[in-house]
Amino acid sequence: MAAMLRRLPALAGLAGVAAIGAELAGHRAFARLVRRDVQALRARACPGRAGTVTEEMLEDLPDPVRRYLRYTGVVGQPFPGTIRLRQKGTMRFGQRWLPLDAEEHYSVQPPGFVWAGTARLGPLPVARARDMYAGGEGRMLVKVASLWPVVDASGEQINQGEMMRYLSEMIWFPAAFLGGNISFEAVDDSSARVTLTDHGRAVTATMFLDQQGRLTDFVAQRYRTPDASDPDTWSTPFTGYGEFEGLRLPATGKAIYKLPGGDLEYINVTLTELHYDTAPASTGESQ
Repeated sequence: MAAMLRRLPALAGLAGVAAIGAELAGHRAFARLVRRDVQALRARACPGRAGTVTEEMLEDLPDPVRRYLRYTGVVGQPFPGTIRLRQKGTMRFGQRWLPLDAEEHYSVQPPGFVWAGTARLGPLPVARARDMYAGGEGRMLVKVASLWPVVDASGEQINQGEMMRYLSEMIWFPAAFLGGNISFEAVDDSSARVTLTDHGRAVTATMFLDQQGRLTDFVAQRYRTPDASDPDTWSTPFTGYGEFEGLRLPATGKAIYKLPGGDLEYINVTLTELHYDTAPASTGESQ
């Protein structure tokens, strides 16, 4: 027994080394998974439309939408094909908020995204998450310490939720709102409904704007869990703006589910980097 007790510190040290090794292996496997998904997204993506956004392209849009697009400064800008961004913020895990770093990739045609986030407790990564939408289908994966999946969800509710997420995040590449898969309906002078159609499914949300044309909120019905029988009201209010890729875009915001028992705020993010991949400049007409 005495000999065993003398060995405990060494055994504990070995266990710690093994745990660190397992986490590193899990991190590498998770990174490979995300890299594979991003490569597939970019392989499917079409180049951005040739030419640039023109004032004539806004003529048939509802007044609030024209005001919004003009405010962003998108007129005269090229159409992106794929988009990359980085975010910092916090994310709720149970009753605790943890710091979050995230990277996201989008394609405009066909609509799709891959989001990968890491939540930390001090310097330690305690959870990694990947959200994605591709080919009309969504997928959500969350792993603790890169090893144990606590969420691995797909199905109709996830498809709808991830498609809605994509529509809401088109605010970071607003030229995509001029695509043939997008339609608008005026509500009043400060709001409009927007609909995205993809793979035989449509999702609709309401965009709220101030008099300058700044987007202040995006509200929709979205399924919160894979087994939800009904969607909940989902809101993404924006609290700050910044300039990225020559455009005025929302830079700080959060996401909230409006539940019968009260609001459930679950993420706050700040946009830190944004990059567009666009088609070469063209002197001909836009496609």
